[in-house]
Amino acid sequence: MRVLFVFGTRPEAIKLAPVIRKFQSEPNFKTEICITSQHTEMLNQVLDFFEIVPDYNLQVMEKEQTLTTLTCKVLQRFEDILLISKPDVVFVQGDTTSAFTSALVSFYYKILVAHVEAGLRTFNKFAPFPEEINRVLISHLADFHFCPTLKAKENLIKEGIKNDKIFVVGNTVIDALMETLKIIRNKNLERDYKEKFNFINFSKKLILVTAHRRENFGKPLEEICLALKELALSFKEELQIVFPVHLNPKVTKTVKEILGNLPNLYLLSPLSYPVLIWLMGKSYFILTDSGGIQEEAPILGKPILVMRNLTERPEVVSEGIAKVVGTKKENILKEAAELIINENKYKKMAKISYIYGYGQASEKISTIIKNNSRKEVSLNEDKF
Repeated sequence: MRVLFVFGTRPEAIKLAPVIRKFQSEPNFKTEICITSQHTEMLNQVLDFFEIVPDYNLQVMEKEQTLTTLTCKVLQRFEDILLISKPDVVFVQGDTTSAFTSALVSFYYKILVAHVEAGLRTFNKFAPFPEEINRVLISHLADFHFCPTLKAKENLIKEGIKNDKIFVVGNTVIDALMETLKIIRNKNLERDYKEKFNFINFSKKLILVTAHRRENFGKPLEEICLALKELALSFKEELQIVFPVHLNPKVTKTVKEILGNLPNLYLLSPLSYPVLIWLMGKSYFILTDSGGIQEEAPILGKPILVMRNLTERPEVVSEGIAKVVGTKKENILKEAAELIINENKYKKMAKISYIYGYGQASEKISTIIKNNSRKEVSLNEDKF
């Protein structure tokens, strides 16, 4: 059976890496990889770490390109790859524009689509933008829906997706995280990382920050940065803040203008995945607008303050591990200060949770495809 994985961003690569490695280890599958390369530099870090070599590269990256331009490029270029690869199943992950467009082209050619991390919803089409609509559309194109939680499955059933096409497997990011921690241990990389970050005093409380979402560009990101500046100044003796800054110019310009030259706030270049995971483990808590970190931090026992107005991962909030604080300066400051000062509140949030699984999602996905896809493929024999 021919299987083609397509992705273009670092988060997609992280979450698909353990699935790809699992399929590559199985003799039943002929596995190929197509990258779209929106985030070339950040994507390559992950590919190198997990030793994944792409077979095809759409090379769609262009400065300041619109979503329309990106969509058109992927639609046209991925069609060419399908005609060469002739896969039986195409794997897409999450909610990116490249995932949606790849699923759409696959549908046009009657190729089975497997959607990893299916069923996440905020029920607001502009939050996150354009991801919410991307994943809704993928759900109505996909043939296999691999959900991280029961809640995600419930969302799909409410939208009319057939129950026998939905599989709750956990989140593959936990597979990736556990594999990463194992590699860090086996290669004794912690020693290298401590040397790399010898400017950080790890005896003080460390806050890890990430912020890059499109809907936070402009005023929301300014508010986030102003909150971080005041936080750094208010707790300058006991607190250190580490902020790996996304390469998008709309992020770097705002962040550097507001947060430059603070002695206890470190603006870093984007970190490799293993370094980010290591720093997450060293942090006191995390301020983020990322989706993936909301899934990774619980297994490390780290509280999360989500700098968005909505989250498609309500499980972390229900578990008491995360709190949605929005992007207003005053609210971010209030909630962060409480976690710093109030030890009881901190302890209630700082707990290890396996709500996204135990690192076996890739194994489950492989087994499901093996057991279910032959019948499905026979129905689509005229696809080429």
